Amino acid sequence: MAIRYVRKIGDEVLRKKAKPVTEINSHILTILEDMAQTMYLNDGVGLAANQIGVLRRLVVIDVGEGLLELINPEIVYEEGEQVGAEGCLSIPGVVGEVKRPKKVKVKYLDREGKEREIEGEDLLARALCHEIDHLNGVLFIDKAIRFLDEEEKEQVKYFGNMSRGW
Repeated sequence: MAIRYVRKIGDEVLRKKAKPVTEINSHILTILEDMAQTMYLNDGVGLAANQIGVLRRLVVIDVGEGLLELINPEIVYEEGEQVGAEGCLSIPGVVGEVKRPKKVKVKYLDREGKEREIEGEDLLARALCHEIDHLNGVLFIDKAIRFLDEEEKEQVKYFGNMSRGW
C-alpha cells in the first residue's frame, strides 16, 4: 500500500471520464487500498480514482460507517433533494453549497466482482454523488449554487456539518 498524490484543480485528469474496470486483479485491489489509505491520511470522506491520476471507475467512501469500495459504480435511483456544504480534496479551501438527491441507490461491483447495490441517504447520498461525478469529470464547483465565504466556512466547521473533506 502507498499514499498517492491527490491531484489538484487544474490537473486535466480531473476533467476526464474514467473508464470501466474490466478485470478485478491485484493491481485494481492495490489501487483501492492506496485510495483508502490516501483518503484517510487526508481526512477525507471519499476519493475517486481520477483524483490520484488513475482513469478507472473506482471509488472509496467512509462517512463514519466503515469503508466502502465501489468498482464501476452507477446511480440507478434518486429521490428527493438536499442542499448542503461540500468541499473536495482536489480543491482545497473551497466550500460550496450543492443540490443533491436526498436518497440514491447505486449499483457497483465489490472487490470479488460480485454485483451489489447500496442505498444512501443524506451524507452518504451526497458522498456517492460527489465521487461518481468525479468519475465523469465533473467537480462540485460545476454544480455549486454558491460558495461560502471564510466566516461561513468556519461556522460550518464549528457545527460539524463539514468536519472532513471529500
